[in-house]
This record gives sequence, structure tokens and C-alpha cells, in this order.
Amino acid sequence: MPTLDPPTGVTGSPPPSSDGHGRPTWIPALATIAAIVLFVAAGNWQHRRMLQTEALRAQIEAAAAEAPVPLPSGVADWRDWRFRHVVITGMFDAAHQILIDNQVRAGRAGYDVVTPMRLVDARVVLVDRGWVDMGPTREVLPDPAPPTGVVSLRGRIDIPPEHYFELGDGSVPDGPLWEHLDPQRFGAATELPVLPIVVEAIEGPGGEGLARDWPRPDYGIEMHQGYMLQWYTFAAMAAGLWFWFALRPWLRGKWR
Repeated sequence: MPTLDPPTGVTGSPPPSSDGHGRPTWIPALATIAAIVLFVAAGNWQHRRMLQTEALRAQIEAAAAEAPVPLPSGVADWRDWRFRHVVITGMFDAAHQILIDNQVRAGRAGYDVVTPMRLVDARVVLVDRGWVDMGPTREVLPDPAPPTGVVSLRGRIDIPPEHYFELGDGSVPDGPLWEHLDPQRFGAATELPVLPIVVEAIEGPGGEGLARDWPRPDYGIEMHQGYMLQWYTFAAMAAGLWFWFALRPWLRGKWR
């Protein structure tokens, strides 16, 4: 009996450009490639951030290990001096002393005591003299008096953040209790030409009854590393899933 050929256009297998259900196979391939490119780019960005942060940590630790120097003058960018140890000499201005609220040490709430110092060269710098416990109630604020006369102390330079979240309306506090340390706002409120930094006191007078165990900065290197591995894992998963679903029909047909 003669063999009948199938009608034109009818075959026993789907065309190579579809998945057997009429859907083009290039669409999931293109989507997978786009996802892999996106995930790898995000992982590379986190890797660059990690390297930048590691370099910053090395720079800061190297600066902190150097011998203390007098507070420099004519500095345009204080970021290069962050955590550098310096020696300052001058007189504390007790009339403009403030307390920075919501400072926690060892699970206990308290305040950072910040007092401006008028240096012998006529400049004014904010000095964080240390941390004091809040006490049994917030009704009575602590008022640790700074030493009088000309004093010298050693401290490290820090730069308060320019942007922060504030619960109030942003106005200058009426009393000595401040929510954040902002040298620019402090200077405008007191009319003192303060430098845009704070010196965290380490050794010297004015620390009686205050804690000066300054915490190490959180660089976030582990966070960047974790996100980097996460994005690279997503890229590997996307590639693996695409190969599995794309090659599985071909492998099944080959093994039959």
C-alpha cells in the first residue's frame, strides 16, 4: 500500500522557534539574559563599594595610628582628617554647652556632652567631652561643668552627618538638649564661628564622670559583601534555571 505523505505544513514536531505550545523560545532566553546582566551589574556595584569602603577603612586606621598633631588650619576638606588624632588648646565656653540626646552605651540611655572651645588662635571647635548617663528621669538634665582656664587635650576628629532624620520641626532647641549635633546650625544659633567638625576628647581635663570609650565606626563592609554574593547567586540561579528548562526537552528526546 502506498505511503501517504502528511499534508503540507504538518509535521510531528514543533517548529524550532517555538516550545511546542506556540510560544517563541527566544522570549525567555532574552529575559534570562537581561536578568543575568542586571544581577551581575548589581553585584559588581556592591563589589566596588566594598573595595572603596575597605580603602576608606585602611585610610582611617592609618590616620588614627599616627602621632597626634596640632589642629590644622586652612583645611578645605576635613574628610581627609577624619579620625586623625589632634591636640587642641584653649578655653571651654560653658555658657554654650549642649547635650546630644538618645546616645546609648552598653544598653543605657544618656547624652553626649558637647562644649565649644575657643582655641588660642581664635578659632572655635566643638568638643565632645564624653558620655553621661541620663539618670532616673529626663526632668533634670545633667550639667557636668567643664574646666576653667586654658587647657590642652587630645582627641580625634569626626565629621557629623549633614543629613539626618529629625522628629521635630527643624527649629533650634530652646534649651541645652539637642537631638543631633549639627555644627552649622549650632553656629547659626550661637553666632559662634565653629569649625564643621567635632573633636571627640580622648585624654585631658574635662572628662571627670564622663565615658570616653568611643565606638569604632561601622564601615558596612560585611553588608556590601553579603549583597554582592546575593546578586551573583541570583545570576547563577537564573542561568541554571534557563539551561534546565531549555535543555530538558532536548535531553529527554536524546535519551529515548
